[in-house]
Amino acid sequence: MSHLSQRPEKPVVGVSMPHESAVQHVTGAALYTDDLVHRTKDVLHAYPVQVMKAHGRITRLHTGPALAVPGVVRVLTGADVPGVNDAGMKHDEPLFPETVMFHGHAVAWVLGETLEAARLGAAAVEVDLDEQPSLIALGDAIAAGSFHGARPVMLTGDVDAGFADSAHVFSGEFQFSDQEHFYLETHAALALVDENGQMFIQSSTQHPSETQEIVAHVLGLHSHEVTVQCLRMGGGFGGKEMQPHGFAAVAALGARLTGRPVRVRLNRTQDLTMSGKRHGFHAEWRIGFDAEGRIQALDATLTADGGWSLDLSEPVVARALCHIDNTYWIPNARVAGRIAKTNKVSNTAFRGFGGPQGMLVIEDIMGRCAPLLGLDPMELRERNFYRPGQGQTTPYGQPVTHPERISTVWQQVCADGGLADRRREIAAFNATHPDTKRGLAITGVKFGISFNLTAFNQGGALVLVYKDGSVLINHGGTEMGQGLHTKMLQVAATTLGIPLHKVRLAPTRTDKVPNTSATAASAGADLNGAAVKNACEQIRERLLQVAGGRLGANASDVRIVEGVARALGSETELAWDELVRTAYFQRVQLSASGFYRTEGLHWDAKAFQGSPFKYFSYGAAAAEVEVDGFTGAYRIRRVDIVHDVGDSLSPMIDIGQVEGGFVQGAGWLTLEDMRWDTGDGPGRGRLLTQAASTYKLPSFSEMPQEFHVRLLENATEEGAVYGSKAVGEPPLMLAFSVREALRQAAAAFGPAGVSVELASPATPEAVYWAIEASRRAAASPDGQHGAGHTTGRHGDGSTAEAGSTAGADSTTGTGARAEAEALSSSA
Repeated sequence: MSHLSQRPEKPVVGVSMPHESAVQHVTGAALYTDDLVHRTKDVLHAYPVQVMKAHGRITRLHTGPALAVPGVVRVLTGADVPGVNDAGMKHDEPLFPETVMFHGHAVAWVLGETLEAARLGAAAVEVDLDEQPSLIALGDAIAAGSFHGARPVMLTGDVDAGFADSAHVFSGEFQFSDQEHFYLETHAALALVDENGQMFIQSSTQHPSETQEIVAHVLGLHSHEVTVQCLRMGGGFGGKEMQPHGFAAVAALGARLTGRPVRVRLNRTQDLTMSGKRHGFHAEWRIGFDAEGRIQALDATLTADGGWSLDLSEPVVARALCHIDNTYWIPNARVAGRIAKTNKVSNTAFRGFGGPQGMLVIEDIMGRCAPLLGLDPMELRERNFYRPGQGQTTPYGQPVTHPERISTVWQQVCADGGLADRRREIAAFNATHPDTKRGLAITGVKFGISFNLTAFNQGGALVLVYKDGSVLINHGGTEMGQGLHTKMLQVAATTLGIPLHKVRLAPTRTDKVPNTSATAASAGADLNGAAVKNACEQIRERLLQVAGGRLGANASDVRIVEGVARALGSETELAWDELVRTAYFQRVQLSASGFYRTEGLHWDAKAFQGSPFKYFSYGAAAAEVEVDGFTGAYRIRRVDIVHDVGDSLSPMIDIGQVEGGFVQGAGWLTLEDMRWDTGDGPGRGRLLTQAASTYKLPSFSEMPQEFHVRLLENATEEGAVYGSKAVGEPPLMLAFSVREALRQAAAAFGPAGVSVELASPATPEAVYWAIEASRRAAASPDGQHGAGHTTGRHGDGSTAEAGSTAGADSTTGTGARAEAEALSSSA
């Protein structure tokens, strides 16, 4: 076992414990960025001047009326920027734009003594606009050829030969929705200038170093003149990886120009209308299977709705391509990616970062094609799993490590959930209940862990041991409720061999650990944990030398366990506090800077080949649903999950992450239906679902009635910190099981072997239309082929009904036209 993975005697990692700030969270004592306003003197409040048009060039911006409003101190415009007027890393996001690019785009900011004064001042600013045509719907952007950014192509094998060898070929389209982060804490920043002219910013950001970088170039400063701190976030989910930078820059610019602290905090409506979402996607695909139902070839084009600027759309699309295989070996594939440019907010990172979108495409294909192949969907999926000992690689050329875990977690879910018996029970229930049906589906997950951009796979830490024996750790990761800080405390205590209460963690700051990567890509614990371990090991090695001298033993024979140093074979002890004091008087350094870089990664972005991931995380979930045939309403009766987190650093935290990720994924796939005004009226481009009253989030009523989560045992990950694996993103995709169970339940209203197409999100309305299509299939003479009206071709040229979209939604574009054709290999 590697040094990084090996656990010492009596480790603190692996022990279930509550979140380090849990008590503060539930008592209200935990401080968030905006809470600091009340502890800061003479704060000014910033309010955006939003233009409620989707696209247009600004011909006049008159700020005079705002300055006449009592309490207004200043109006910030592009003319005030001393550095670069840009808030993005791609230099395509002007902080103060000259052209409005989406409905609600902020073109100026008003500073007021009170928030109300700033609001009234913003309302008084006059903006004249030369309106221009806008593209709102993803389909319209595709039709108009409106694209930006890279257009990667992933190619493996011989696609044409693969289709020629296929006994069955199907093709179709699939469009699915974006998703709002809806973190509890909206975007917030508080900036002030100290006596030396240094800029200090408190920000709700997942990427303090990049916030620092953007603020510095907006203000025309060097990075060492800007310090960014993040106490904690009330949720982030990727929405605070790139998008906080501009809000922090506005606060910093205001503080620089007025000499007073400036606060930016968006209200919920502003946050929803100004910040990006998960990318909605359109997929066009063609897939070939052999006579046994094994995938022979895949040809697909994935188009992401990027919004008005690039943001992180390019790496999101890259990860979508890298995950379209999910748990299935695809020997011949050509998958193209592209980014549509629309007049909507700039879409951004969201838990899974393109992985869910790529995986949803293949899972939808499997669910639609299984009945057309005459196979149970569970059987079709199993037949196509990556297998050990076959030398199989992903379509981008990376060997799949531990492929046996795909089957292991799958089989454990089947056993834990008693799936064989329950499937028989569901069949009996469906046979006797004409107006209510149940469905049971199981799906798997294979998710690559590491940033696609190799340079981001590094982490840093600063560990300080004080002469009373107490320990303070700083690391580059941010806490957004996911428990990262808890794990880092456990890692530090384990490495030093001391009780957890000896260790405290400081807020994340750019002047303690520089050049950090975002807390994203599920890599927070991997990168920062290894860096914390590295720093603690440096200190421990020095202390072992001191302890050896005191104990009369070789340093290599000394162990520090539970705060006591002992030499092997000796009863003599040296307490931690005394050891540290001794080291201090011997002038031994009691601090260390730790660093870690992920080894073994290589990636050629142009060729779209390499090994971009350190390892894969695996999981499987079985979901059972019950659907009402009159309304499409449904409930999740039971969920069983087995998930691979290696050797867990903190099991209670990890199980909570699996549960939370699953529920958030189920929300994206079944409930969260974003609507935009695509009409030609004055509200064109407006987000219609801009509150919790119209945008439905998962709540207690949507939770499974039975929810069983188990972590895979005996799953040490070689080469990762204490044998653990990432947990943040992979569980979200376990929710595919819910959508596939809804498909099964809708199919049960039709004849055997019906192929159901289901919109995403699969809202009750969408499920109802899928049920209706199944019922129509029952009335069709060829209904056994599919629930729809699109004709397909057999090898002999005859036609038959084949699966087409049930309940296509003209507003969201979910559920697309499709055709499926069954071709014999001799055709």
